[in-house]
Amino acid sequence: MRFRSLLALIPLLPLTAFAVESRPSEAALADVKRVYVDQLGGGKTSDQFRDMLISAIQSTGLFVLTENPDHADAMLRGSGDDLIFNEEHNSSDSIGVHANAGSGSSSRSLNSGVSSNSTTGIGVTDSENSKIQERHHEATGSVRLVSKDGDVIWSTTQESNGGKFRSAMADVADKIVRQLADETRRMRDLAAVARDARPQVSDDKPKDNPKDNQAPDPKPAKP
Repeated sequence: MRFRSLLALIPLLPLTAFAVESRPSEAALADVKRVYVDQLGGGKTSDQFRDMLISAIQSTGLFVLTENPDHADAMLRGSGDDLIFNEEHNSSDSIGVHANAGSGSSSRSLNSGVSSNSTTGIGVTDSENSKIQERHHEATGSVRLVSKDGDVIWSTTQESNGGKFRSAMADVADKIVRQLADETRRMRDLAAVARDARPQVSDDKPKDNPKDNQAPDPKPAKP
């Protein structure tokens, strides 16, 4: 009897698994409308980096920024740092050539003496030392978008050495927000397509005719 009951439940298992399946975190990005940017970790420039992120997110027009985390659909958390350091390169080149040759002879007799000596030497030495110091500016940022339930909806890590008309930190903030905006638009478009593909539930129940609810006309009295 128990075996028959288990067999009867088997066709319902796929439907039950589908019902309890959680929604992918990427798809939840389409529902994020209000964002709170939390205090970021990192160096002394983390507060400035947070202000740059807020300004860049506001310019997209995709989210409403709030200073109250209780009113937000998701919170942006993470860290950012801006480093300026010097890098030194030392090089040394040297050339040395040394050559030496010598010869000598001597003879002596009773009345005269002959003596000769010859020495040749060549030496060339050249040395050059160079020291090059380069100044580098590098910014990094790693952020994540977290839902109220603590699930990570979206995350990214960006770095930059700066540009001609933009600092390294501003470039990192722009890269982060640009990727967030692109992913949000994509997920919202997919969500819109899914809504349009859903079958429309029609109400097949016939509507009441107002005339059916009216009381019947009284029969004319017989003369």
